Amino acid sequence: MRQGIDIKEVEAATKIRGKYLRALENEEFELLPGSTFVRTFIRSYSEFLGLDSQLLVEEYRAQHEPRSESDMQHFARQPPRGRERRNARPPSRGLLALGLIGVLFAFIIVLGLTGGDDDAGGPTGADVTTPDERRQADTRRRRPSPERTRRKPAATDVRLQIRPTEETYLCVDDGAGRVLFQGTLSEPRTFRQKRLRMNLGRTSAMVRVNGRPVPLGGGSDSVGFAFTPRGRQPLAEAERPCV
Repeated sequence: MRQGIDIKEVEAATKIRGKYLRALENEEFELLPGSTFVRTFIRSYSEFLGLDSQLLVEEYRAQHEPRSESDMQHFARQPPRGRERRNARPPSRGLLALGLIGVLFAFIIVLGLTGGDDDAGGPTGADVTTPDERRQADTRRRRPSPERTRRKPAATDVRLQIRPTEETYLCVDDGAGRVLFQGTLSEPRTFRQKRLRMNLGRTSAMVRVNGRPVPLGGGSDSVGFAFTPRGRQPLAEAERPCV
């Protein structure tokens, strides 16, 4: 109240159901699902408010936590006084087994109680996950989706991009002798055909085919290539276009 925080804000931040937060405020711990959850809720609530969580948990343990009862005992119906058998026999192994099954069933119910808020109708309860479940979730997140692993369709055309760093001679044809460009290249040009042949005067230019860089080597000698959708092949000087 001093911080001006609404109970719904606390619920959204801590993932603790609103009615449990109200029970903590009113010290109605019998409405909460066991001492273990009470300590967890107190710790989360106090840390959100900037209070000393360890001090509050120890205070709860000293003043309210049952010392000889299990955390789940409040789920069992207490028999009326006077009806208890004075000379009760020790429980048999069968009864112990049934009691263990009952405790496990009650624990499952407790987990369900933290799954959502009937009063607020929106935020869910505290998430309870095991280390194995968290590792499996991390593995699923890292695993690439089928869309990412699906191979791109093979290119059917050659897309040739030439970006000169200085003026240079260039001749490009369609692989069958039809010249697409011949002259001095001073600005970037792009060509697209089923096949292309290139005769480039300087290796200082930047050349890319279907988005991939083409290494031209060093030196100032001219270079020539024949490009197809499946790859490239160096051309001897006599085989280059415009020669």
